Amino acid sequence: MFRLLTIMMSPTARRLLSGTLGLLAGICFAVAMWGLYHGLEPFATWFYSFAWWSYIVLADTVIFQRQGESLLLTRPRELPRLAAASVTCWLVFEFANFFLGNWHYQGLPPARLTRWLGYWLGFATVFPGLFQTRDLLRSFGLFAAVQGSPRPVGSAWPVPFLLTGWLFWLLPLLWPRFFFPLVWLAFIFLLEPFCYLWGGRSLWVDWRQGQRREVYLLLLAGLICGLFWECWNYWAKAKWIYTLPYLQFGKVFEMPVLGYLGFPPFAVACAVMAHFLEALQSRGLTTPRARRRWLAGQVLFWLLMFTALDHWTVWWQP
Repeated sequence: MFRLLTIMMSPTARRLLSGTLGLLAGICFAVAMWGLYHGLEPFATWFYSFAWWSYIVLADTVIFQRQGESLLLTRPRELPRLAAASVTCWLVFEFANFFLGNWHYQGLPPARLTRWLGYWLGFATVFPGLFQTRDLLRSFGLFAAVQGSPRPVGSAWPVPFLLTGWLFWLLPLLWPRFFFPLVWLAFIFLLEPFCYLWGGRSLWVDWRQGQRREVYLLLLAGLICGLFWECWNYWAKAKWIYTLPYLQFGKVFEMPVLGYLGFPPFAVACAVMAHFLEALQSRGLTTPRARRRWLAGQVLFWLLMFTALDHWTVWWQP
């Protein structure tokens, strides 16, 4: 319905709608800041989610005003799929954290329904926040002139990529004290071959063909979002804290300073995971029945993981 409405609008009306959404998002962010400062609920506990969803809409406004197209105004159907994929993919990292023990949550409310809704809304911001930031940077022409020398893609690279991906995934799970940083690189190598073999978007193929801009935009977007993640988490009542086996020095907000080096590759990993899910859906989820089963599987995974988070990752305070 929203997509049909925007299609029927004139360009002027679309810009007015975009500006209105941006104004409302700005007001929401200001109210959340005010509520956080005064300790008012739900803003004090859920400030992180209020801040992120406000930012996502504000970024969309700027993108649309500059480019005439954006996620919310011209591709609104993508947002629910992107949010669901964000929750699913982030929970894969939460599963890894059961072995790593690198972060824990505290300050969460005792009511399960409220807590689980908070999980979903918070985790759902990862992909939209990253990709809106990437598109925002692109709208300003950043890295537009970056171009590499094209080279043959070849056909032998998927096997070493897969082996590297499995190695980067298994080593942190088996010996988390020494190899925990590798988990943020694993899915770049593990899923990129499937994106290529299934005819999806492949960052590696783009790189070999000399198209470097997307990777650079993702790397910078990851660093920017990393600062936002840590800043907005730091002030919220419901938050995560880090319990790393080493590198626990020079904290900027809750994150040790060297930990910020993980955000750029994490953004690339998120893009690869999103491309993988797109390729999977176009290849195997072509019928309504298959899509319903996929959604049901995701929902079951969410519920199981939310239950596990309550038991293993949340620190309950008396």
